[in-house]
Amino acid sequence: MKQIVKILTLLLGVAAVWIGLLQTSTIPESYTWLLPLYLIMSLGCYGLFMVGIGLMTFPTCPQEALFLQQDILEAKEFLKKKGVDVGSD
Repeated sequence: MKQIVKILTLLLGVAAVWIGLLQTSTIPESYTWLLPLYLIMSLGCYGLFMVGIGLMTFPTCPQEALFLQQDILEAKEFLKKKGVDVGSD
């Protein structure tokens, strides 16, 4: 619930700034109408950038990989005991 309050507060603040810019004419009106579009495009670029950074710095966990392989082998053995064909190793 706290996150939604933060998001709504941010959106309200951005809307207030945008409406203020429309009213005061400090920026030409043709540019002011495009500000929400620029904001959305900027947020999209930022999101893609953060996903790229996250993928580049994705940690490897060799110990967890070994645990996962062990769990897979245990599951295959369990299913073989139950009569389920799990394919070849």
